[in-house]
Amino acid sequence: MKLKKTNYLTFLSLLFKWIIFGSMIGAITGSTTAILLNTNDFLGNTRMAHPGLIYLLPLGGVLIGYIYQKYGKSSAKGNNLILDQIHSHGKVHRRMGPIVYLGTFITVLFGGSTGREGAAIQMGGSISETVNRLFKVTPIDTNLLMMTGISSGFGAAFGAPITGAVFGMEMASIGRLRYEAIVPCFTGSFVGHLVATQFWSYRHEHFIIEKVPELTIVTFGKFFFVCLLFSLVSILYCQLRHYLQNFSEKHLKSHMLRGFVGGILIVAFTLIVGSYDYNGRGLDMIEQSFTETVPTFAFLGKLIFTAVTMGFGFVGGEAIPLFFIGSTLGNTLSSIVGLPMSFLAAIGLIAVFCGGANTPIACLILAVEMFDGKGAEYFFLACLISFIFSGHHGLWPSQKVYDPKSRLENLPTGKTIANLTKEMLDRK
Repeated sequence: MKLKKTNYLTFLSLLFKWIIFGSMIGAITGSTTAILLNTNDFLGNTRMAHPGLIYLLPLGGVLIGYIYQKYGKSSAKGNNLILDQIHSHGKVHRRMGPIVYLGTFITVLFGGSTGREGAAIQMGGSISETVNRLFKVTPIDTNLLMMTGISSGFGAAFGAPITGAVFGMEMASIGRLRYEAIVPCFTGSFVGHLVATQFWSYRHEHFIIEKVPELTIVTFGKFFFVCLLFSLVSILYCQLRHYLQNFSEKHLKSHMLRGFVGGILIVAFTLIVGSYDYNGRGLDMIEQSFTETVPTFAFLGKLIFTAVTMGFGFVGGEAIPLFFIGSTLGNTLSSIVGLPMSFLAAIGLIAVFCGGANTPIACLILAVEMFDGKGAEYFFLACLISFIFSGHHGLWPSQKVYDPKSRLENLPTGKTIANLTKEMLDRK
């Protein structure tokens, strides 16, 4: 009887501890994320009002490079460093959050193509590391709190608290959901979301699906085809983005030089295209893709702009650019396959991000939260198809593969995407 009472008390004490830690991380991350979102909105509007700021992007790249070379060091690995710590292979620095915020502000102001969730997640990791040191938690608890930081940042950044909770548990590993982190991740995500929206009164973007088609054999055939394209586009983005990063790191040793060259390329591409649609976050065109026709190759323009921006050392996030790529591609495909425009824009938005993030459960929940549950059966299929056909590629090479997507490849478990890619290249 005493043993049962002791176990019960231990359970309650652990539950209380995780709720307290999750609330602390969520409250601080929610506040800092609200600051990030409001500041990015202001800087984005400033850039659109003064388009000539784009010509300062190369200097902005030099400044970002200097900051990371002087103060950031391994923090330049971004989200991958957080995943490394969760896998006990790296160490997150407390300065990571402030540095990535400053770098994101510079990128957005001068017209680099970036998002926001990367900065929010890294700030969450930075705050989690502060809590780790303050309370001297154990190594296992440290990893769980890192996942809490991810959940807090994502939930607050997108106004999707349930998604944020699951995303923190799913992001680190392919084929493995870390249920042991469910209490702090759930708490951190919900508290972060509530602080950002209720205390700071931030209003997230809202997209509406006007019509969901009836599920028939013909509709499913068309749907499978477009989802296959979405998964292939996610592979194209990830491969190009990582190729450019590896290329620039190999041939341009200085982060400052990488930023300068990347800035020059973005300015040149902007002049060639003759439009500022692919600079910054691109929220306006995402909204447009749900209601009216967008340029046919808008998805490809954003794909190239973002791959160059992130591949040459700028920072921010890649979720919003992937939303842009997916929604505009869906917009273009709608007239080809004869499915509703807003429906395919929504499917593309979720499917392309799912293919890059390798988080099908979180992406399904994101679709439910973002689109009020409309077309849930289609989003389930889209996430499944995109996840399977995107293969073992992804935005974050430090993701570990615990359960391969296909047994046909006979891949070893417990290795990162980066290691698996290197092994496959060595075989060739």
